[in-house]
Amino acid sequence: MKYCAECGSEYQDHVTECADCPGSQLVDAETMRARGLIPNSEQDTREFLRVGTAEDPLTAEDYVRLLEAEHIPVFSRPRRGGTVDVLTTGNPHPWWEILVPEEHVAKATELLAQEKARLDATSDEAAKAAEEEELETEATSAANPAP
Repeated sequence: MKYCAECGSEYQDHVTECADCPGSQLVDAETMRARGLIPNSEQDTREFLRVGTAEDPLTAEDYVRLLEAEHIPVFSRPRRGGTVDVLTTGNPHPWWEILVPEEHVAKATELLAQEKARLDATSDEAAKAAEEEELETEATSAANPAP
C-alpha cells in the first residue's frame, strides 16, 4: 500500500497520484512513520494536547490552517456552549480549543503565540483607524451643519 504524504489517504500500489492532493508524493508506510505520520490503516494512539484556544470559529480556522501549513497534525473543537456553561462562566459565546500531538506542542505553542500577536496588532490597528475615521466624520459634520 502507498499513502499520500499530504493527507495520508491510502492507495493501492499501482496508483501514482493522490486524488485529493494533485502533485503530492505517494510513499510507503515506513516513510510515513519516518515523517512522524501514522498511516490511516494503523490505529492512532497519540495523545493530543491543548496548545491554545480561540474565541470564534474564524480564528480557530486560522490557527488550524497555520499549523497544517507547518505539517503539524491538528484539530479544533468547540468547548463551551451549553446553558450550564453560560450560567457558570458568564460568557454566552463558545470557544474552541486547538489540539496537537504531544511531540508538536512546543512548536505549535510558539506558532500560535506569534499568530495571536499578529492578530492582536492587526485588531489594534483597525480599532485606531476606526476611531480616527469617526473623529474625522464628527469634525466634518461640525464644520458643515445640516440646514
